[in-house]
Amino acid sequence: MEMIHLKINGIPVEVPAGSTVLEAAKAANVDIPTLCYLKDINCIGACRICVVEITGARGLVAACTHPAAEGMEVFTNTPKVRKSRKTTLELLLSNHKKKCLSCVRANNCELQKLSVAYGADEDRFQAEEMNKPIDDSSPYLVRDNNKCIQCMRCVAACKNVQSVSVIGNIRRGFNVHVGCAFDQDLADSPCVGCGQCIVACPVGALTEKSSEKKVWDAIADPNKKVVFFTAPSIRATLGEEFGMPIGTNVEGKMVAAIRRLGPDQVFNMDVTADLTIVEEANELIERIQNGGTLPMFTSCCPGWVKFCEHYYPDFLPHLSSCKSPQQMFGAVLKSYYCQKNN
Repeated sequence: MEMIHLKINGIPVEVPAGSTVLEAAKAANVDIPTLCYLKDINCIGACRICVVEITGARGLVAACTHPAAEGMEVFTNTPKVRKSRKTTLELLLSNHKKKCLSCVRANNCELQKLSVAYGADEDRFQAEEMNKPIDDSSPYLVRDNNKCIQCMRCVAACKNVQSVSVIGNIRRGFNVHVGCAFDQDLADSPCVGCGQCIVACPVGALTEKSSEKKVWDAIADPNKKVVFFTAPSIRATLGEEFGMPIGTNVEGKMVAAIRRLGPDQVFNMDVTADLTIVEEANELIERIQNGGTLPMFTSCCPGWVKFCEHYYPDFLPHLSSCKSPQQMFGAVLKSYYCQKNN
């Protein structure tokens, strides 16, 4: 493999030919901030936050798209670079709904962190009033284009990760915004509710639809019995949200925390996960013995089923007829558990 040599902030770096300046910086453990960049998914150089100064270049270049070259000298934190990044952040903020105190991404927002780091705390640029309609028609997510920074990460994730391409850029110029074809609501689009756009979004423009109020109302209702149940994977992943090492088992802490919220019962879904496996195994054996449709695919994920319905309807006969572990648990809870507990 051909290697090239360059310097980043005076640090010698050796990287494979074809690498970008950003990849070379990562190899040298030099941090270059980004907003629109997602490795192998979105490398378009649109946000201009990753600009760097290169000796001999006429102006600043985007590190995420500019190829590294033999003998290149790169500087990532000069006054010129910092001023450019600050100005870019101020321009983004001028067209951004700054309701950070009530935003679900508060203290976990990439734009907010960069604004603090570069001192972008002035309203130097005037923009139009933030009154774009909020799309909460989908049962899965909420889209607020008043917070969108046009990084295109959600568009790239929808297209390149999920192969759905439900969202894209609508209109042109100052009126450009991310939306579905013909500006239709998400509920009227073939969105499968996978949530990859939410994961990709660096701000609060795309968020999961919250049922928090409904839960609190149910817990406070004396005429309702409220039951919580968690998937087996949650106990090994929840700890990451609280700074614990990846894979830490927090089942005990999780159950104790849920009980403090006030539900009547807390259950683990291990049993119905096993029931799903048994049911699917029996269905597969039956299909093999009786000449049923093969191969057989699981139907546990609603997003996967919706994806098949919209994009691969020929796959529908191949899907298992079994319910998901959540659906099985709900059925068992409302029948067997209710009978046992009057």
